[in-house]
Amino acid sequence: MAAGATTLLDQAVLNIAVPSMRQSLEASAADVQWIVAGYSLAFGLALVPGGSLGDVHGRKHLFIAGVSVFLLAGLVAATGGGPGTLIGARLVQGAAAGLVNSQVIGTIQDVFHGPDRGRALGLYAVTAGVATALGPPLGGALVAGLGPQTGWRCCLLLSAPCAVITLALAARWLPPPRRTAQNSRLDVLGLSLACGCTLTLMVPFIATPNSGEEALLWGAMLCALAAVFTVHQRLRVRRGRQPLVHPALTSSKQYVLGTAVAMAQFGSSLAASLLLTVFLQDGLGLSALLTAAVALPSAVAMGISSALAWRLVRRIGPRTVTVGLVLGIGATLAGAAVALSVPMAGLPMALAGTQLVAGAAGGLSVSPNQTQVLQHAPAEAAGVGGGILQMAQRIAAAVCVSAVSAVYLHAASGSPGGSDPRAAYALASCVSAGLLAVALVLSLLRRGATPRRPSAPVSAKRACAVSAPEEAT
Repeated sequence: MAAGATTLLDQAVLNIAVPSMRQSLEASAADVQWIVAGYSLAFGLALVPGGSLGDVHGRKHLFIAGVSVFLLAGLVAATGGGPGTLIGARLVQGAAAGLVNSQVIGTIQDVFHGPDRGRALGLYAVTAGVATALGPPLGGALVAGLGPQTGWRCCLLLSAPCAVITLALAARWLPPPRRTAQNSRLDVLGLSLACGCTLTLMVPFIATPNSGEEALLWGAMLCALAAVFTVHQRLRVRRGRQPLVHPALTSSKQYVLGTAVAMAQFGSSLAASLLLTVFLQDGLGLSALLTAAVALPSAVAMGISSALAWRLVRRIGPRTVTVGLVLGIGATLAGAAVALSVPMAGLPMALAGTQLVAGAAGGLSVSPNQTQVLQHAPAEAAGVGGGILQMAQRIAAAVCVSAVSAVYLHAASGSPGGSDPRAAYALASCVSAGLLAVALVLSLLRRGATPRRPSAPVSAKRACAVSAPEEAT
């Protein structure tokens, strides 16, 4: 939990400090894009290799090494004097964070079983969600209290004490390294091809291609790498070797559809958060502190609803995710309506109300969905299964943030009569709601793909009813 809070808070807290950081460093728009999105790119690249290394060699030493590199790279980023230094440090920091988080998922899969695993994964999802939601309020407070020149540097230093505490806890409490993979040989070619696919998919959304031909070239490279990767994995199976992507993962409709649900939900959530920050600060000219105050109810609501989600899961099962997605679509569309209709004086309060509902919706959908997905990852591929899930979310974040931001910027600058940030925000919010609608459809398809089990005898039902309160505690 400490590792999740450390690495994810660091990313979220910087978003709201981007305007002051850009002014302080005199960075270009491309520099800022690499500083912000480069972290996610390196994070996503490291997840699957990190998970595979943990399955083969054990997780404790990799976890400690990742947190240590993360800490050192954070110190370099906070004291950097130019955009180049900051970009390099953030890339290293993102890779270290990906290595750490792949060990977190793998360790939970190794140590916990049955209902305990579900609760542990739920706590991890809650920690990640709350850390992500608390980032903007904390970043806004630091920038407002310390000034734009010092505030953004302190935002980058905020994770340093957390990293030190995490290292101390890990050295004492993490279980000794042990191999969980049946084959101790790494699929080096498979790892290289997987990283190449991730890179060619995410880079065009971070550094936008200059022409259609360049975009087609990136697409062709992605298709070629994906085809080679698929053939390579099938050849390893035929030769009796362990492939990078375990067959149990690709053959499970629940795992595949659940991962797709997580991609659409995570991408929509991250895009909506960044959209709100840009709209309030750049569009309406509000301060960083007021922007943070608008985003704070989302963090509070997500923490509370995540803690209570398991009671709802016990009552209605996988439909909890569906309920959360429907609630999220409603909250996002309500935000669009509020932006168009509420006067400026009451707009921050009204948007804070929609953020409250959106946070509650996220708590109901994120952790239950993640638990359902990882139930289908076998023990020998626990790290890779978790790494693929998180990597898919990072890819979705890069794609969705780029798409939603482009919709907002195009609508804000291209409206008749000049800039209209309210209409642009409403339109981009509808796009975010559309992404949640895709997640909702995929969630319903997953429920349809789940094999039905015969009803339990009456005595078993009574036993479940008696044991449920004990499991909840």
